[in-house]
Amino acid sequence: VIVVDGGSCDGTADRARSSGAKVLTTTPSKARQMNAGASTATGEILLFLHADTKLPENFDKLILGYINQNGVAAGAFQLCIDSDARGLRFIERVVNWRSHHLQAPYGDQGIFVTKSLFYEIGGYPDIPIMEDFEFVRKLKRKEKIVIVNKSLKTSPRRWLNMGIFKTWLINQMTIIAYYFGVS
Repeated sequence: VIVVDGGSCDGTADRARSSGAKVLTTTPSKARQMNAGASTATGEILLFLHADTKLPENFDKLILGYINQNGVAAGAFQLCIDSDARGLRFIERVVNWRSHHLQAPYGDQGIFVTKSLFYEIGGYPDIPIMEDFEFVRKLKRKEKIVIVNKSLKTSPRRWLNMGIFKTWLINQMTIIAYYFGVS
């Protein structure tokens, strides 16, 4: 396990070290952090996981089962937001539909990829936002992206703090703006 900290002040690095993880520090940038972790990793399969997300049991066996299928070099998990808020069930359904039918998972779904494919497409683009979106677009051009038939659980913090509808709306507006070239 490699934890790449972008300068947090909440004790993340110390907790990760005490749990046995290798800890790297970079300047704040999700893309730089994920690329730094990938460059240090020694395995043949990379799994990118947000710090507020929990993997399902036997995630490693699930990944290996999918990645060994013919033509599969990348994938992600279904999304489950760890809250009883009813509005989040709608968000999960939309995200999981998009992921399955459009092969378009986002970073909070635990994206996994073979190391060779990761480097073939140039890793995560060093852009301030939408790095996971662009990374998945590059992956789709090369390989099929599978969605594991198991959910991981991610924190509801952002959805609950900002409001479910407002968070969804901001996300959609960001995607639209990105398509129109807004930096």
